[in-house]
Amino acid sequence: MKRILLLLSCLLAGVVLPTSCKITYKLNGASIDYTTTKTISFETFPIKASLVYAPLAANFNDALQAKYADQTKLRQVTQDGDLQLSGAITGYSLSPQAVKSDAYASVTRLTIRVKVKFVCKPNSTQDFEKEFSAYRDFDATMLLTDVQDALCEEMIDELVESIFNATVANW
Repeated sequence: MKRILLLLSCLLAGVVLPTSCKITYKLNGASIDYTTTKTISFETFPIKASLVYAPLAANFNDALQAKYADQTKLRQVTQDGDLQLSGAITGYSLSPQAVKSDAYASVTRLTIRVKVKFVCKPNSTQDFEKEFSAYRDFDATMLLTDVQDALCEEMIDELVESIFNATVANW
């Protein structure tokens, strides 16, 4: 009899509790109200850095759009989306990080900076303009051409994740 009462209590709680409050868990981290936000538009992020790595813009733009396509239900439109992302790749630079006793660098840092403008038409208080950056260090004895594809892929992933979190994850 106690088991039946416990089972009925659990079943009743399973019916009553979900209707009395709304809790949503999203494994991708996105917190979007799809009743007011249905579309997203992207402007192409051009390279405006003094040092240019040709595949960077295309790879970044593709990765950014793929992230929203894969992890949200937003429909991508060419312009005037409920959410709008625009900006530019403003930096692609190399800098020495560790200097050996002979005054030559032993570690070089590759940095990518992206300026992002985010417009949220349903809630303009979430609009922002800010710069995101990512960097990777590599041994200075290596040529940039030998490591930049892999390093850029890692940094693009990091930048896209940061932009995604800042725009739709509300973190």
